[in-house]
Amino acid sequence: MSLKDKKILVGLTGGIACYKIPHLIRLLRAERASVRVVMTRAATKFITPLTLETVSNHPVAVEIFPEREFVSARHINLAEWSDLIVVAPATANFLGKVANGISDDLLTTVVCASPRPVMIAPAMNPYMWSNKVTQKNYSYLKELEYFFIGPGEGEMACDQYGVGRMAEPEQIFGAVKSLISGNFEKRFLTGKKILVTAGPTREPLDLVRFLSNYSSGKMGIALAQAAVLLGAETTLISGPTGLMPPAGTRYLPVESTSELFEAVVKEFKRSDCLIMAAAPVDFTPGRVAKQKMKKRGVDQTFAFQPTVDILKEVAAKKKGAQVVVGFALETDNAVTNARRKLKDKHLDMIVLNRPGKDTGFGGDTNRVTILLPEGKPEKWPLMDKCEIASKLLEKVAGML
Repeated sequence: MSLKDKKILVGLTGGIACYKIPHLIRLLRAERASVRVVMTRAATKFITPLTLETVSNHPVAVEIFPEREFVSARHINLAEWSDLIVVAPATANFLGKVANGISDDLLTTVVCASPRPVMIAPAMNPYMWSNKVTQKNYSYLKELEYFFIGPGEGEMACDQYGVGRMAEPEQIFGAVKSLISGNFEKRFLTGKKILVTAGPTREPLDLVRFLSNYSSGKMGIALAQAAVLLGAETTLISGPTGLMPPAGTRYLPVESTSELFEAVVKEFKRSDCLIMAAAPVDFTPGRVAKQKMKKRGVDQTFAFQPTVDILKEVAAKKKGAQVVVGFALETDNAVTNARRKLKDKHLDMIVLNRPGKDTGFGGDTNRVTILLPEGKPEKWPLMDKCEIASKLLEKVAGML
């Protein structure tokens, strides 16, 4: 697992979203990460330290100078201990303090003393988030290379609707995996527009049945998450996966291959790079039954016709320095077939993968081979899909 033995320090500030953090901690520990928790006094008004001690299996630190407890240089020890600091939820007050070098509690002091990456998940009322001072602090901290995850748009505890909702625990967890798995210290894709596709498509047979495939969408989701962390303006077009899109992406859900094609053609016009990790269905029924077909008394023979070759059509429309990356899943003559696709579809890169014991559909790992128009195939060892996404996007950044 990519988080095995990694040390994650989770910091909580005073917001109602504190109630979601035990779930985040359990996700982290399920992948064998070691988790420590630091809370502000305000955070303890929303959730007890005991709850977080229970799920993290470690004492929770709140006070910088607690009575009747030996702490020595606790803030330095915590800062040096961690591989990554995640502050969730992060209030406007916290952003203001960190942006202006104020360290007046344990959490801000630990952040100030840490040489490690800091990921911040803001959570606040929409008016507080859009406040010019908050936006100034947010922009400044991004310039200083703090990583931000969210906020998203949604309903608030104050019954308002807007931007300011904390990213969901699954989204924060995905960002943590990506950040730990790759090199994101330099935002290689800042200013670039990256278009990623993910998941399967569905071609209807009747009102309740469809033709599809086993694609989970995990590789595409990992690529979109990595693109966000690398500073890209990221659009994710995804078929039905059941997975939560990464916070910070512009998300466009589709279902059929034709819908995917239309969305990709439209979005590619404003993109620097398309990474086609989706697995569109290759065939569609010649007709769709208007009613649910019954087992008895129905012709079981279907006439299928090929769906549009999205990669080939889109790559033919490339302009200037646009880059198109394809994926190829092959079961036999893999390299030969992948290289043929690379040439016939005029791609800039193709990522070859094959189903296997550790590389099957729905898994978290894969073993891929990178093929470029020139040069020998580059075989990568078995890696977590987040690691593959990070390495692949570094190559894309070089091509751009």
